[in-house]
Amino acid sequence: MSMPNVIFRYDGSFEGFLCCVFDSYVYKEYPAHFQTPEHLEQSLFPARWVGTDSRHAERILVSLEKIDPYAKELVIKGFLTCAPNREKLLYAFIRALYDIGRPLLRQLSDDAVLPLLKAVRHLDGEVHLLKGFVRFSEFEGMLAGEIRPKNRVLPLLRYHFCDRMYNEVFLLYDRTHREALVHKPGQWAIIPLESFKMAAPSAAEAQYRSLWKRFYDTIEIKERHNPRLRRTNMPQRYWSTMTEFQDEAFFTAGSESLPEKKATW
Repeated sequence: MSMPNVIFRYDGSFEGFLCCVFDSYVYKEYPAHFQTPEHLEQSLFPARWVGTDSRHAERILVSLEKIDPYAKELVIKGFLTCAPNREKLLYAFIRALYDIGRPLLRQLSDDAVLPLLKAVRHLDGEVHLLKGFVRFSEFEGMLAGEIRPKNRVLPLLRYHFCDRMYNEVFLLYDRTHREALVHKPGQWAIIPLESFKMAAPSAAEAQYRSLWKRFYDTIEIKERHNPRLRRTNMPQRYWSTMTEFQDEAFFTAGSESLPEKKATW
């Protein structure tokens, strides 16, 4: 007997998604689609709201852990990716994992595994790049920076920056997902933040920015200038938040900080 197709509507959180998985098995329903309050659409399939229950979410995580800790890691990271229909990818993986068990993780070309692996690799690659591409500015004893990633990277970047800047007060703002990693010694949090605009730099900060750009411009060997290689190692979509690619106003005390500008592809 086939399972009825139902649209699962949930709050958009990771725990909420896991509760959708839980309900799918309890009520023997197959998710035709997943919708959040921000993306509700009409459909011919019946829809119902799935409430978030931390106990149900924990049961799903524990079950994944028992099969293989790596499976649990894939699901957690997969929810942070920018993959289209990520919930359906994750659900297909979890369902196949319950049916096949640990051997599924060795079937890298399986339709339930490969799309998720590709999405997680893209996420891990972006996290790796941003560890080197984030630029902080100092404002009265606080550091602030901005990024514009495709994936939701702050939950993974926080390990890197909180460990290395454990005695600093800093804020790292994700323009794409409108959230910020805030940290002070001994405490951190990722909070929703609809908008953020840096204050104008002080004279000292403007000088530091100028020194960094001068360093960047000076270390290049002109005879080996290779724009294509630079775009490979430093993708152009990250340039809009990197100090060395800003215009003159960015390096002037009292100017508008980090103006919006689109990268040229």
